[in-house]
Amino acid sequence: MSNLGVPELLIIALVLVLLFGAKKLPEMARGVGRSLRIFKSETAKLREDDDDTHTVQAQAQAPAQPQPQPVQPQPIQAAPAPTLSAEEQARQLEEQAARLRASAASQSDKRV
Repeated sequence: MSNLGVPELLIIALVLVLLFGAKKLPEMARGVGRSLRIFKSETAKLREDDDDTHTVQAQAQAPAQPQPQPVQPQPIQAAPAPTLSAEEQARQLEEQAARLRASAASQSDKRV
């Protein structure tokens, strides 16, 4: 019923070349190849996920063994910072800005 021989395949190839042009066919073949590769990798991932699900279900059906409780980390309490007045904070910020300006100026002098 579907006996495609060499003459039929040549006719199909000729029709494709006439419809799409010889320049477009390789691009279309690359696109189809990429699509098939992506489809294949996604189906493989789905199979792996399905296998993992079966493994997890089998482990859940197995007799439950008491598992040790994970140790909860203790929150680290920072030492309280000394409270600074608004004037002291402003002074520290001004000193920091001056140091940054000086370092920026020295770097620009080195570049010149």
